[in-house]
Amino acid sequence: MTPLPHRMPGAMFDAVAAGSGGAPALRLLARSEHSRRLAGAYAVTAAARAAGGTVAEEAENAWRLFTAAARATPGEAAAVLTHPSAGPALVGLLARLTQREPQEPPPVRWFTALAAAAAVRAGLPVRVEWPVDGPSVALPSLGRARFPGAVPGDRAEVCVEAAGRARITVPGASPADGPVTVPGQPYHSEGRWQGAHLLTDLDDDAPLLLDVLDQPCFPKASRYREGLGADEVSRWTAVAREACRLLRADHEDQYAELAAGPRLLVPLSRPGRGNVSGSSAETFGCMALSLPKSATGFAVTMAHEIQHNKFAAVLHLFDLFEPGGRERFYAPWRRDPRPLLGLFHGAYAHLGVARFWARRRETEPDPRLRDAAQVQFARWRLGAREATHVVLASGRLTPLGRRFAERMLNSLDALCRLPVPATAVHRAESTARAHRAAWRDRNGRVMGAGEAELQPLRR
Repeated sequence: MTPLPHRMPGAMFDAVAAGSGGAPALRLLARSEHSRRLAGAYAVTAAARAAGGTVAEEAENAWRLFTAAARATPGEAAAVLTHPSAGPALVGLLARLTQREPQEPPPVRWFTALAAAAAVRAGLPVRVEWPVDGPSVALPSLGRARFPGAVPGDRAEVCVEAAGRARITVPGASPADGPVTVPGQPYHSEGRWQGAHLLTDLDDDAPLLLDVLDQPCFPKASRYREGLGADEVSRWTAVAREACRLLRADHEDQYAELAAGPRLLVPLSRPGRGNVSGSSAETFGCMALSLPKSATGFAVTMAHEIQHNKFAAVLHLFDLFEPGGRERFYAPWRRDPRPLLGLFHGAYAHLGVARFWARRRETEPDPRLRDAAQVQFARWRLGAREATHVVLASGRLTPLGRRFAERMLNSLDALCRLPVPATAVHRAESTARAHRAAWRDRNGRVMGAGEAELQPLRR
């Protein structure tokens, strides 16, 4: 069978570049990411065949199991492949398999765990095992079982009975670590089984979930070895639901993009002051963030990270710039110099932030917070516009990349024509200048086009 390419209509491409795209664009990007994961699973299998030995045998077994699950229940197998942890697992494993001189055996167990999760979801009678690397045995998209006595080198075994009931055992663990049954219902935790936490249902029953991600995702993220406590989950649930109500009521486009598919939030601890958040190119549908203090902070963080999700998926489909440049650029939202990829990513994310504040300054009922929203709007339309000019002047954009950046700039120019109180503009410009001055003191002049001169906002 010849694979068919994914095609994005020009009007949709332009809408995405302008900062939106809506639910149809998110669904198209999700389909393309599923195809990328499927291609990655096959590439892992092919690379393992070339490696030979037990690596080839383990990968072949995982591929056969996964394809059997996909034939039986395509939707369940797709749910496993599109789970955020599948992307880094497959890409990381493929990198290990294709190293010229690998330092250690490739972790084929990551692929086996994906195949086992697909078999459990499909209810395929099977027995599969793989080595563990700690006290948790993860079935991506389902959850994880705790075996406190397990140590690296022990082997986990998943047994799916004819009726579809699945159990996990680690024979080498302590006698107290008996079998763990995988619950039949999703988002359920019981005993030593930890599932994702359902924060709320979005439109069309798309879940917004909270969970820690399995290795090898977000290796620098906080570790919750015993899972999330009930009090912490309650705090996340309360703020998340209020944030989703805010988006649904006042930010229709951004809510539609959030609700276009399952979304997984990964909790991070908050180092020092302020909130932190992040996304990964291989974890489409996932956002890592510390718990924001307010619904507005939660909503704008999700709007920001959805932009990163979209842009990463677009870059998997289209070449927007020529790779390989060593330039480093000033970014109005960072302390450190950024490569072109990081600047482009950040400019697109802050276009979404500016669009959020453009609407929030109109709908915020509290006068004090409404004034703050005016400042945030002025600050980030300026910062995103400045960075987009630098991206366009970099000399490394492809024709399609120039089209994308020009649509971004058109959208930002329209935002810059909106009236903002002079006091908010002054505060935004002062903050921007202070950030630039502190950045120059910290980094000096760096290689590349680097910095556009700060231009006053049009009032």
